[in-house]
Amino acid sequence: MAVNPWILLDTAKVPGGEGDLRLLRRGSEYSIMAGSTSLMNSRMSGSEEALATLSWARIASQPRPHMLIGGLGMGFTLRAAQAILPPDARITVAELVPAVVAWARGPMAEVHGESLSDPRLTIREADVGRLLDDENRYDAILLDVDNGPEGLTRDSNDGLYTARGLRRALRALRAGGVLAVWSSHTSAPFTKRLVAAGFKVEEERVRSRGSKGGERHHIWLASKPRSAGTAG
Repeated sequence: MAVNPWILLDTAKVPGGEGDLRLLRRGSEYSIMAGSTSLMNSRMSGSEEALATLSWARIASQPRPHMLIGGLGMGFTLRAAQAILPPDARITVAELVPAVVAWARGPMAEVHGESLSDPRLTIREADVGRLLDDENRYDAILLDVDNGPEGLTRDSNDGLYTARGLRRALRALRAGGVLAVWSSHTSAPFTKRLVAAGFKVEEERVRSRGSKGGERHHIWLASKPRSAGTAG
């Protein structure tokens, strides 16, 4: 059986001059590439969805929850959050590359569906790091801005995962909030930095295609202590 070739739909510059993204389609399948690396594929959404569901399980008792999602991508994490968060929740998505938002409204509209018209949603075309300056603002911060703590598309993404960046995330969370970080691989040094920053850390291994299997991905679930006297 002949396999349909990939068709290039569009390219986009990553702000800061740190490479290009390419949007490709093969039949009903979409892929976003950075160089030769596939950042996301429309057939593999399980671990990105788990980022939302695992986070929500840890903040479900919070009133009027506010969730910050770093990276729109193909919207898997966003749609999973929308399916489980209550009507009075707030969801803020920070997407650095404006073209990714344009793709969601244009060539990938069939993937995103009606998710971008959700009244709970605010989209900020900005680096997610710029949204971490306010203290006690979020109940959950979900980071899927690269392939993990060792970034591939932007060197500046590393700043989110340094000791200083993690302390900023801790301050931006309300007591009992959670920082969830998606990665294609594990990292013992990153786990140590989370603990040193004052988080209580859990780690989960999830499959790229959920119950259908696929590659194993890694999620850190780092909770901010509820006690004001605990580190942070």
